[in-house]
Amino acid sequence: MANLQGYVKPGSIEESLSSQIDFTRLPRHIALIMDGNGRWAKARNLPRLSGHRAGIQSVRDVVETCARLEIEYLTLYALSVDNWKRPATEISGLMRLIIEYMNLELDTLIRENIRFRPIGRIEQLDPAVQQELQKGVARTAACTGLNFNIALNYGGRTEIVDGVKRLLKESLAHGGQIPAVDEDAFTSYLYTAGMPDPDLLIRTSGEMRVSNFLLWQIAYAEFYVTETLWPDFRAQHLFEAILHYQRRERRYGGLSDSFAATEPLANQR
Repeated sequence: MANLQGYVKPGSIEESLSSQIDFTRLPRHIALIMDGNGRWAKARNLPRLSGHRAGIQSVRDVVETCARLEIEYLTLYALSVDNWKRPATEISGLMRLIIEYMNLELDTLIRENIRFRPIGRIEQLDPAVQQELQKGVARTAACTGLNFNIALNYGGRTEIVDGVKRLLKESLAHGGQIPAVDEDAFTSYLYTAGMPDPDLLIRTSGEMRVSNFLLWQIAYAEFYVTETLWPDFRAQHLFEAILHYQRRERRYGGLSDSFAATEPLANQR
């Protein structure tokens, strides 16, 4: 059962929204595209890096809220393989922010029983960043609460390509014999091996695209797009997304029970 006591202020919007949530039907895995840092900064005549720094508070709030809701998995999209096209000063600033976040938040993650895991081509990041990330992985390995994934130097297409490479490498190790592979088996070669697919994909800033994020895994995810820019995203907005999710009927390509019961079989196409 979710533990929001003392976390949401009595009489607040957060309390009103959380009181409407069915805690028996929460998404197991929430994926979130954090977008709008640059626009947030521009609206305040600040450098883009100020927007990224402001977004750290949103990360804290969302991670803590998911942990209290007892969500099993949270995956945040922090840095795309395509983001390297941005100015070098912005990229170096982002690397510093990653190190800063890990230094500031690691003890909190451990205290809140949150297991941390980066996904993506982590080996291509600056060695100092890799060191901090691996420290986070090692020190939270025994945590049994929220599984918190952060996608860094990540791309959905590169993940699939890397998965195929792993499959081929394994086949070569077994004399070139390619193993029998179906959809379930292939997921074991992805960065998210062993995790359930996202049930809910949230995107901030109002953009209507998936931006090369979890392309394999979001095949049947429910999408929720909010105009809220990422630095302004808080527990209230997460509750709103969950409530929208709970109003939907997930069919995974099939028919709703009510429709299937009334429609003649010949018309159920």
